[in-house]
Amino acid sequence: MRVLLIHQNFPGQLCHIANDLKARPDVELLAVGRDTAPGLPGVRLLRYRPHRGPHPATHPYLLSYEDAVLHGQAVLRALQPLAGRGYRPDVILAHPGWGETLFLKDLFPGARLIHYCEYFYHGRGADADFDPEFPLSLDGAARLRARNALHLLNLDNADAGICPTHWQHSLHPAAYRDKLHVAHEGIRTELLGPDPKAALTLPNGRTVRAGQKVVTYVARNLEPYRGFHVLMRALPALLRAEPDCQVVIVGGDGVSYGNAPTDAANWREKLLRENPMDLNRVHFLGKVPYDVYRKVLQVSAAHVYLSYPFVLSWSLLEAMASGCRVVASDTAPVREVMRDGVNGHLVGFFDGEAWVERVRDALRDDRPAMRQQARLTAERFSVLGAQAAYRSLLGVSELAMVE
Repeated sequence: MRVLLIHQNFPGQLCHIANDLKARPDVELLAVGRDTAPGLPGVRLLRYRPHRGPHPATHPYLLSYEDAVLHGQAVLRALQPLAGRGYRPDVILAHPGWGETLFLKDLFPGARLIHYCEYFYHGRGADADFDPEFPLSLDGAARLRARNALHLLNLDNADAGICPTHWQHSLHPAAYRDKLHVAHEGIRTELLGPDPKAALTLPNGRTVRAGQKVVTYVARNLEPYRGFHVLMRALPALLRAEPDCQVVIVGGDGVSYGNAPTDAANWREKLLRENPMDLNRVHFLGKVPYDVYRKVLQVSAAHVYLSYPFVLSWSLLEAMASGCRVVASDTAPVREVMRDGVNGHLVGFFDGEAWVERVRDALRDDRPAMRQQARLTAERFSVLGAQAAYRSLLGVSELAMVE
């Protein structure tokens, strides 16, 4: 069976299914990614690069669509020589968000095309109009509507799709939901779990340990979409109320979602300037290796997770798998995995006072049963379960895997 995987930043969210497929003798695996993609050992990667960017004169609403067409054209050109030599994939699994698959049905009409359907934009009722500090303009709403042109084409082109969560599935137009399956890509639950002996040495030389008053926060980048502004505004009150607690923050200074601040180099700089605090107690680790990240979760007495109504972070599930006492925002994607008082705590996203009080509760009361329930919930998102769901949708034989 020939399987073609496509992701701009390959492997990205296709990492676990790629690792599963590459070891199977019944699968001939090929991947396509941008020239900047990290790749995956053992998987042949065909790299592409658009020959230009969008034209400066293109209407602003159409810039992202023109960029998608350029990406789709580049992938078409990269695969065309292989097709000329007889290559025909049986199934294509792709993240189509940058346009890579736009024209593949023309090149490989017999292939089954499966899309990883991560998000469908809405001007109201999701992330775009959620935060009153960053109101959505009419122009912004119009841009989002135009941006969905690519996603509508992707939905129409695909034979089937995968959404990581039920909430993300619900955002897609009703006309297409029947061909979209809910299957999370999985987290490495077998590598995560509590360690009562865990210790973490911080940049200033201090060592914090499991059992101490350590508050943790993790995001790919420190930005409002993941509630960094809410956290930073609540921290001075928490530090005053809990003079013996330490705060460990993991994340970069780039922008994954939304916009950078206009009056500072990054959100960390801006929010520290507006909310001075003792940096001997608040530790910014930046982006860290996976082993350090695991230790951060293992020493955590209270783990803070905030998110707009947007894509659910792997970090929340990984914190739950690590047995963290999680204090999370009461937003739609979080409610799908967390029940208040059962496997964590839900707090209003903007309620800074409630955040402080709930984190203080977590620091004072360990609640082992709640931590255990969090771990049990996270097990539903294990890599093994995810790989089985993906194999089923791809049509890869379970018998061949056993042999």
